[in-house]
Amino acid sequence: MATTVWLGRFEGIRVGLHWSVFAMAGVLVVALPFTQWAPLAPVQGVFAYIVASLITAALFVVSLCAHELPHALVARRSGLEVREVTLWLLGGVTRLRGEPRSPGVEFRVAFAGPLMSLLLAAIFGFATWMTSPMGDSLSGAVLGYLAVLNLVLGVFNLIPVAPLDGCRVLRSILWAAWHDRHRATLGSARAARVLGFAVCALGVVTLLRGPIGLGVWPLLVGLFIVNLALAEERDAELGTSLAAMRVRDVMTMRPATAPAATTVAAFLRDNAMLRQHSAYPLVDPVGRFAGLVTLTRMRAVPPEQRPNTLLGEIACPPTEIPRATPDEPLLALLPRMSGCADGRALVFDADRLVGIVSPSDISRAVTLRGLGVDWHGGADVAVARSPSSPPLGRPAAQRWP
Repeated sequence: MATTVWLGRFEGIRVGLHWSVFAMAGVLVVALPFTQWAPLAPVQGVFAYIVASLITAALFVVSLCAHELPHALVARRSGLEVREVTLWLLGGVTRLRGEPRSPGVEFRVAFAGPLMSLLLAAIFGFATWMTSPMGDSLSGAVLGYLAVLNLVLGVFNLIPVAPLDGCRVLRSILWAAWHDRHRATLGSARAARVLGFAVCALGVVTLLRGPIGLGVWPLLVGLFIVNLALAEERDAELGTSLAAMRVRDVMTMRPATAPAATTVAAFLRDNAMLRQHSAYPLVDPVGRFAGLVTLTRMRAVPPEQRPNTLLGEIACPPTEIPRATPDEPLLALLPRMSGCADGRALVFDADRLVGIVSPSDISRAVTLRGLGVDWHGGADVAVARSPSSPPLGRPAAQRWP
């Protein structure tokens, strides 16, 4: 089941709503008339309360857009390619191709959203103050509620915990101070872990001194923060392991290709069991690259349709497949390894296909690096070697200079 409803494009950026936004909007429409508007504006009728709730829910969604779109716009103006924006309950996710190249760019991209939310909180707060002398208590209640929502949105996202904006803001500051991106990532993750333990400690103290219900929530939130921080630390340590590696160090060389005009049934019958691969670049009749097909995509084709379905019809198109060069840093490629290619990227030297990179290639390289083995080449075709042994599993003609 799809969890995101795509609304369209804004300034060329694809924008969607996660189901949690609809859930929150529904809660606002149902709960606000009786929990907020009736006590604050008792002289108004039920119809007015419902209309006010609908307006509040709509402006809540607008506030989410106003929080998340500045991330995307600032990123694009800073030279980053923006893939899409997905709004969720308390913010959203802006998917970029690549990473900010400097701490200044990362700070501007990360801080743009909370800054806009805090600005909206100030605007709605000022509007609330302006309506108070008019005696329109319902309008003032709506504006005041929106001011609080935007204030919570801005402050919450500044908490230095991944994947919130505050984690990136802190990382950019540490990056600028230490001039080491990976060390800054570890530092921000460890700071989040300390924060999580502090919140846990607050929960424990509250449990010992006050009502149990008041202490349970801080304890659960603290444990949640600690888990997020540990995951961020693992990602940072992975980045440190990959920092010195290039695409040529992990790629599977000379990947097996398949004709795009072959049917799924014929390929599975004649080739699938003979080749130890799960992804195949496709070529057209004149030898040009025509896409990438995976066993997962073939499996999605019903058996009765496989004799009449061509590989090219189910393949990921060339324009949507991440491309890399052999000497490109592996860390620069990782953010692009997503989408319809199922986490894979193709490696080209000029216009010639020379390799493929899969998640298993990277995982194996990281594991062997952790064991102190100098690993060069993809998991399917190369052999690990020690620094003193001669190259194995890679013909001299295929070795990169």
